[in-house]
Amino acid sequence: MAILDVVKFESSADILAWKFPKSKLTTKTTLIVAESQEAIFFRNGQALDTFGPGRYQLTTDNLPLLQGLVNLPTGGKAPFSAEVWFVNKAYSLNILWGTSTPIQLQDPKYGVFVPVRAFGQFGVRVDDVKKFLIKLVGTLRLFDTKTLTGYFKGFYLTHAKTMISKCLVEQKIPVLEINANLLALSESLKSQLQGVFDEYGITLASFMLNSISVPDDDPGVQRLKAALAKKAEMSVLGYDYRTERSFDTMEQAASNKGVGAGLMDAGVGLGMGLGLGGPLGKLMGQVASQLQTQPPASASSSEATITCDKCGASYPKGSRFCPNCGDAFNPCPKCGADMPEGKPCPKCGFVPKKCPNCGATLADGVKFCPECGSATVKKCSACGTELAPGAKFCPECGAKA
Repeated sequence: MAILDVVKFESSADILAWKFPKSKLTTKTTLIVAESQEAIFFRNGQALDTFGPGRYQLTTDNLPLLQGLVNLPTGGKAPFSAEVWFVNKAYSLNILWGTSTPIQLQDPKYGVFVPVRAFGQFGVRVDDVKKFLIKLVGTLRLFDTKTLTGYFKGFYLTHAKTMISKCLVEQKIPVLEINANLLALSESLKSQLQGVFDEYGITLASFMLNSISVPDDDPGVQRLKAALAKKAEMSVLGYDYRTERSFDTMEQAASNKGVGAGLMDAGVGLGMGLGLGGPLGKLMGQVASQLQTQPPASASSSEATITCDKCGASYPKGSRFCPNCGDAFNPCPKCGADMPEGKPCPKCGFVPKKCPNCGATLADGVKFCPECGSATVKKCSACGTELAPGAKFCPECGAKA
């Protein structure tokens, strides 16, 4: 095998460690080490002499550790065998990383499960050449940044996933707002990872989270973004979801036959069923009264006998809202007259009885609410005796009500 006269680095810039392919050297061989490099001699798996940037002619003077093993003669051209490694000590700052599969996490604000992915880059520098070659490189002939990411991938991905999960679960940060915390997350991850890289002679110059994203084609993400867009639109227009649904019902009713009656029925259903009532119910009443411009042909003068308790206007029996002021009609269960809310009937004096479950007005003798079906008579749990309203103890057995 030919004896080499010059030994130098002959590989690409992304290589962190490279083994010179030949091992036959002499004490007259020239060693060239470039800037930001360090060369180290190995023999029988043992790390020996190291050389920084410069041009050297190998002699027994600059190979003291190797001389102790080989016993090279002083002077002359003496052949010997040794492995020469070149280590790149410049900073490599553009090493990319990313989660290969999404992390399934529950958004703390909206409660939906969304797939989360993270991407970034980090930078390293080899500081301890011997530790790096012995602990990490081993028997490989070269060690590049791709090999480095493969070695540490499981380690930094586990830490990144844990950190992102804690951010959502413990700090209650929504998925769509987490990118505002990228800098803090990056600094925290770097401090956690540095200790492990130190064990292999590597300084972690930086570890950055560039983006945390969710796939746009995921059904859960699409529903969440659509809901947020709708919420923003309603906020700009000044109404909420219930109001929008009420207007949808009015529009559907207006497209059917019997527009006026349909709108008035819709107004009562929405005003009472959804708890809107008040301004929305009156608004619907006013719209309905404007749409119903002609009275029914069968209506007679005897039907216009109900007087609105709020404005005093008269309107036909069976109406849901006052056509003059839009006030909701509250019929007396006994005589049918309009009753003020929570007060006795002005016509027959009937005192309204309320359902203890839903608050609906009940007629005399009703044992079950016609609106929700709940029992209106309270019975003793021990003997079944009907209890008077407000009774705390059963009059028959004395059990606590």
